[in-house]
Amino acid sequence: MSPSPLVAHGLGKRFRREWGLRGLTLEIPQGAIVGLAGPNGAGKSTLLALATGLLAPTEGAISVLGRDPLRDPGVLSEIGYVPQGSPLYRSFSVADTIEYARRTNPLWDDEVATELLTRIDSKTKVGALSEGERARLALVLVLGKRPQLVLLDEPFASLDPLAGRELLQLLMDGVAETSATVVVASHVVADIERVCDHIVLLAGGGVCLEGNVEQLLESHRLLTGPRRPLGAVRGVREVVRERHSGRQLTLLTVVDGPIVDPSWTVEPVSLEELLLAYMAPERLPAPRTPEKVPLRWHG
Repeated sequence: MSPSPLVAHGLGKRFRREWGLRGLTLEIPQGAIVGLAGPNGAGKSTLLALATGLLAPTEGAISVLGRDPLRDPGVLSEIGYVPQGSPLYRSFSVADTIEYARRTNPLWDDEVATELLTRIDSKTKVGALSEGERARLALVLVLGKRPQLVLLDEPFASLDPLAGRELLQLLMDGVAETSATVVVASHVVADIERVCDHIVLLAGGGVCLEGNVEQLLESHRLLTGPRRPLGAVRGVREVVRERHSGRQLTLLTVVDGPIVDPSWTVEPVSLEELLLAYMAPERLPAPRTPEKVPLRWHG
């Protein structure tokens, strides 16, 4: 049995007095397309940098494909990593960039690179490419390695919607070709929900939600009903978030059976609603009614 693509136990990274990650325990499933979600500063980039050996853990341990990326840098040949901004040598031509990748990657596959890299003139300087074209070239360089694990840090951050859609299609074509496990880090849920079948949500430097997307959505429901003291609700295992507005009460819940109380309206939850709820406080107060100020005549 192949080792898990990425495993972390009690992982922590401190930057001076601040912890970027702390107490993180996680196992990425083989062959999954994982959305690594969370607000800015949640530790997404830190986790990817630890997975590629660019940072050393302050505490705990991380292994990639069963190996320590710091002690066994040979594993990096099996990882494809695109940091935020797709940094490339801007003075190189596209052809120079591909040739450099061919010479520095022992598993380089010209067929994969040629098939995926279309509509870009090989004589063009990297510095003259558009943001979308540079992102496409960076992804092709990663996929041409035929890696077992692909790590992408905010790949859609600087792209317009059309370029983002094209990059997404390129990613899916490459995954179909190489059968790699993919981790896409993004703070924008819309960037990842179309393709990811597994979600890891980071908040406060640790994992606050993780699992298969379909299973998570199936196990959560929105309940809406009249505002009242909240006791046990049959079919509800846990209340994740409670919000009241006027006489209405809305709950995001983890369910373990049917909701039989007819006073509740039960609705499915979207992935964006689910992730935002886990990032927010458990109970949100009702919006404050604007204070009425008496009118005064100034004349």
